Amino acid sequence: MGLFKRKDSKNSIHSEKDEQDIGSLNSGRTSTASLKSPPFKGSGLPSSIPELPISKPPDPALDPAAYLRSIHAVRERCHIVLEKAKKNQLAHFDVDMSKFVPTASYIVSIIKRDYAPDYDSIPPHGRWQHFDIGGRPRVNQLLQSWPSTVDAQERTRRLIDLFVVSVLLDAGAGTKWTYRSKESGKYYSRSEGLAVASLEMFKTGLFSSDPTEPCQVDGAGLKKITVEVLAKGLQHSEDNPLAGVEGRAGLLMRLSEALNNQELFGVDARPGNLLDYLLSHPSTLASSVPIIPITTLWSALMDGLSPIWPASRTQIDGTSIGDAWICSDMPPSPPAKPWESVVPFHKLTQRLCYSIMIPMSRMMNIHVAGTSLLTGLPEYRNGGLLIDMGLLTLKEEDFQRGVTAYKENAQIKGQPNVEVVPLFPADDDVVVEWRAATVGFLDDLLEEINTQLGLKGEDQLSLAQMLEAGSWKGGREIAEVSRPNTKEPPILIFSDGTVF
Repeated sequence: MGLFKRKDSKNSIHSEKDEQDIGSLNSGRTSTASLKSPPFKGSGLPSSIPELPISKPPDPALDPAAYLRSIHAVRERCHIVLEKAKKNQLAHFDVDMSKFVPTASYIVSIIKRDYAPDYDSIPPHGRWQHFDIGGRPRVNQLLQSWPSTVDAQERTRRLIDLFVVSVLLDAGAGTKWTYRSKESGKYYSRSEGLAVASLEMFKTGLFSSDPTEPCQVDGAGLKKITVEVLAKGLQHSEDNPLAGVEGRAGLLMRLSEALNNQELFGVDARPGNLLDYLLSHPSTLASSVPIIPITTLWSALMDGLSPIWPASRTQIDGTSIGDAWICSDMPPSPPAKPWESVVPFHKLTQRLCYSIMIPMSRMMNIHVAGTSLLTGLPEYRNGGLLIDMGLLTLKEEDFQRGVTAYKENAQIKGQPNVEVVPLFPADDDVVVEWRAATVGFLDDLLEEINTQLGLKGEDQLSLAQMLEAGSWKGGREIAEVSRPNTKEPPILIFSDGTVF
């Protein structure tokens, strides 16, 4: 149980229709204003949510590391690249803005196919849906397997435990890996395969130090994790290679140390104890429903998980920034100060935010205010869609450089060698520019998609809904058509298991 655990309650699992519009805001994406959130749809929450001031970003002139680690910096820095993209001034990609509206129309066609006319039913993007691959409600089945004596707060802690580990394991799996479910015997690949694998490992107690309670994650339990243990759990082998298994194991090993922060993770060092920290935080508004500012959740994740990121990542004034990279598009040139050349993404932290907000809302009616500060995710499905639709085209010199790297890498046993596409390391300027342009264009695409769907005001799709129902799914589907043998994106990234 958590360090801050309140008196146990008899609360049952929230049984109203699951809300589908977590934290969408009607005040636009601003990093400075007070933000007012509309009521959740079908959640049983009050019809009005009090206005809540959202913290401004740190001043980069005074504390550049803190600024680059803030959620505000992701959109602000990526939009510098977006403005260059709209003028076709990128260093590595040609931009054809005539393909912007058709790209939005393609996404709209997928959303209409799967959800029209009930757009309210679109869930926000997060890990929950990946667990339910094949139409099997695995998370609900997990909840039903626990005795009724486990109250809503502890159920939420357990799901946060699971989701944190599962998201951290969910980097690109590669083209050859599959996971055979021990429960159904069916095979799954990519994100869904990693989700099912992490769930089944969770249920067996692989991440728990308490033999009487397998369904939890704690620091002592994670100390059991080695590359060999994780490889076995993920069914990695020479014939079934999972990209970046060493990097994934390293993340979990470092997570075991990060969980020693008792203020955030309690005396039993569980990710799920973040719930208790957030509920007891001074910024949480005491009302008929708990309201947590997104900046409070963000700071807890960034501060609590900062020890897990590889030390080789970008540093400013001796502080590791995490998923942030030098980008040649950033002005001025040359940069007057080191931080001015950096674009932050914090993709895994954003995925964690998107993912753990869902059980907090569904299980405990917790509202997170200001979530419009979260951005689209700079991953290969969203970015690949922009390339496959012709909005972005890699310049010939970079294309040839990437193809040469692919062919060299293909000589290594177990590496992709079927469909030739450019290959780059994660810190290559091509990849950083691609990711930044992706974040920027996703904002603009959301506006165009809502216009094409005829949705206005509170009926508009949130960014999280568009990611779930449109861009991420669309990127996967067009990749399957464009490269049917591997179904991979149009650009590959050397995966160390910690970025993609």
